[in-house]
Amino acid sequence: MASGLLTIDHDAIARNWTALDRASGPGVETAAVVKADAYGLGAAEVARTLARAGARRFFVAVAEEGAAIRAALGPGPEIGVFGGHMAGDTGLIADLGLVPMLNSPEQFARHLAALPGHPFGIQLDSGMNRLGMEPGDWAAIRADALAAGPRLIMSHLACSDEDTTGFNRKQLACFREMTEGCGVPRSLSATGGILLGPDYHFEITRPGIGLYGALPFAEAAPVLRLSLPVIQIRAVESGESVGYGCTWTADTRRIVATVAGGYADGILRYLTNRGTLWADGCPCPILGRVSMDLITADITDLPDSPDALDLIGPDQSVDEVAAAARTIGYEVLTSLGPRYCRRHVGAAAP
Repeated sequence: MASGLLTIDHDAIARNWTALDRASGPGVETAAVVKADAYGLGAAEVARTLARAGARRFFVAVAEEGAAIRAALGPGPEIGVFGGHMAGDTGLIADLGLVPMLNSPEQFARHLAALPGHPFGIQLDSGMNRLGMEPGDWAAIRADALAAGPRLIMSHLACSDEDTTGFNRKQLACFREMTEGCGVPRSLSATGGILLGPDYHFEITRPGIGLYGALPFAEAAPVLRLSLPVIQIRAVESGESVGYGCTWTADTRRIVATVAGGYADGILRYLTNRGTLWADGCPCPILGRVSMDLITADITDLPDSPDALDLIGPDQSVDEVAAAARTIGYEVLTSLGPRYCRRHVGAAAP
């Protein structure tokens, strides 16, 4: 193969959902976030696996993403849209039975005017200042919104995986205050919030990143293996340089492999001269720049010439790649490019 192979373990995805469902506790519905093409892993395939695992409610970022989920799952499961009801979304929301999370009084008015009686949810801003109605906006329309029968009321934690200031408790208190007496199912927690404990769970949780094997769910089962085929192997003599800009120069004779993969495939350029590829437990440092389609790595210490090197797999997790690139696992996953051959494996695979 001339392109990378991305192997996706659906049994691991199902186990991760089950574990987070268990952590959410009895009487709490555990949904699943499958936005951004299920964090780069294939929205249709992943949604079917999660539905078989027990998920009955799914979330996407925008209405267009809901089309792939509806096509994969059919008419039964509920699909919520975090972005709400934007101008031009009415047809998709109606035709696909999507449930927009209304983020402002303007969206609320638009939805009721365009689709009276159609299901909706409400998103509140409990302090993140990103999406959702602020307390004053919510107070102004609360009575009308509750009379219209929202499917749920949600908010989002800003610091669930790295709170050093007590901001989670402030958001929790704000959310409780805004929703007290509503009589509507509530949702505050994604993966990080689930791990904070029962105070944050309310009636519905909505894990995302934890389903795909990344932090903050440290106990998650690994989901991915990304193998990059070796195209060419060469000896680089002392004093010779590798790659664009000659950013790495050999001080001894090295054996260098060129693999198919680069920033066009979502392999972050910051891994230049910092990242590591792996071959059966042996590290192969990246030499020179990560370019659009190619990466060079030092395989001098390998006993045999490899057919492929792993970026993600048993020797290096998504989060370890992210740490080397000074980013987060979310970016590594959602950057995975379309050129990879995606192989879906496991008994739970579609």
